[in-house]
Amino acid sequence: MRALICGVSGQDGGYLAKLLLGKGYEVWGTSRDAQASEFRNLTMLGIAGRLTLCSMAPNDFRSVLSVVSRCKPDEVYFLAGQSSVGLSFEQPVETLESITIGTLNVLEAVRFVSQSIRIYHASSSECFGDVGKSAANEVTAFAPRSPYAVAKASAHYMIANYREAYGLYACSGILFNHESPLRPARFVTRKVVDAAVRIARGSTEKLALGRLDISRDWGWAPEYVDAMWRMLQQKTPRDYVIATGVTTSLQEFVDVVFSHAGLAWRDHVIDDPMLYRPSDIFYSQADPSSALKDLGWQASVTMPALAGLLVQAAK
Repeated sequence: MRALICGVSGQDGGYLAKLLLGKGYEVWGTSRDAQASEFRNLTMLGIAGRLTLCSMAPNDFRSVLSVVSRCKPDEVYFLAGQSSVGLSFEQPVETLESITIGTLNVLEAVRFVSQSIRIYHASSSECFGDVGKSAANEVTAFAPRSPYAVAKASAHYMIANYREAYGLYACSGILFNHESPLRPARFVTRKVVDAAVRIARGSTEKLALGRLDISRDWGWAPEYVDAMWRMLQQKTPRDYVIATGVTTSLQEFVDVVFSHAGLAWRDHVIDDPMLYRPSDIFYSQADPSSALKDLGWQASVTMPALAGLLVQAAK
């Protein structure tokens, strides 16, 4: 089996590459400039040199078609594109192009090269918007509240359209928040963990955060890439919500992280309204029961254990 991972240098791309290599796959991976990229995550995971790496610009159809034609994969995992909700408010065009046009280009390339290729698309819980206290599942309506979520929702519907119109094996994993030590420093989980570890070592800094009352379903990223693979092994393509099913507030996450570092978070964290987003999701809750029923997948790491793993890795 040969897999093409678009966006292999990211958190999910690295863990997925490691998983597939362990299953005996030949793995190809893309980034915008493979010659200039350092692929630090692949090095951290001990798999650097075991993949075929190539350059691909997701919003350039010729570039995408060229890579798919050369690779001739059995499976394509589209994980590329601008991945920060906060940054999408500052770079809406880049976000929409890299995610929406990127997904369309992959679908078209597969349609031209071989319709037997199976496609996994990384959708997002951000598409649901604010669901209140309701747990979102595969039939919950989308109500995106950021340029990132709008782009992901558009790509999600495009996957469904090509599945219906052309019979492609194409599906979306609606992943809720999933974290690991490979997360970039701009993500709030990494920001909290790194600051707590620095303060525990003697730093006198204050950690400035935006809203602490937002609530999310946080999981462990290495488990989530297994769900991606399982989705492409089913007889019939279908979209799935992938999450732990447990929701906690950012304040709870901060509390647990600082506790693991031996600190009281209230002594070191300040509220900064300048970090508030123009619009945000206050409460996010998931119903991942379909993934358990159909895929046999269930998260085993929930927030408290996740926080411990992140702090341990940062020390």
